[in-house]
Amino acid sequence: MSKLILFNKPFDVLCQFTDDDGRSTLKDYIDIPGVYAAGRLDRDSEGLLLLTDDGKLQHRISDPKFKQAKTYWVQVEGEIDDTALINLRKGVSLKDGKTRPAQAKKIPQPDTLWPRTPPIRERKNIPTSWLQLSISEGKNRQVRRMTAAVGFPTLRLIRYKIGRWELQDIAPGQYRIIELADTKL
Repeated sequence: MSKLILFNKPFDVLCQFTDDDGRSTLKDYIDIPGVYAAGRLDRDSEGLLLLTDDGKLQHRISDPKFKQAKTYWVQVEGEIDDTALINLRKGVSLKDGKTRPAQAKKIPQPDTLWPRTPPIRERKNIPTSWLQLSISEGKNRQVRRMTAAVGFPTLRLIRYKIGRWELQDIAPGQYRIIELADTKL
């Protein structure tokens, strides 16, 4: 039986268990031996991180060739418009190539949102807006680079879903353990 951990990674936590510089890591939140992160989430991003004790499952979750969709709630600077959403849906040209087409839609601020510590920087004269963005690849800092490329820099990034697993009802710094009978996704 494989173990899958759904963890709500807080802002400013590294997706590893050790750090020589004394920064906050997974070890500060998860005391379960033999589990490893299936993929990464940047230190300045929040939300769903999957960990498992099953190497095959870890590979199937994190390897881009299996195209596990990852869904993010993204707060951007400015009022996101239809042109930007259409461009995100078509795929955006970045320095390391064009992204695959994404699912993108404007959303209201999520109801289940928790406060971020520290809060994001907001400018008084520039509004912010939220979008839901689903991608099936994982280039370095891809979501942030995509929103910037269409003119709307990311202020806050929360991964809500990976494949069929969601962050539903898991508070920041908390986790849920799921026992899986097999490693099929």
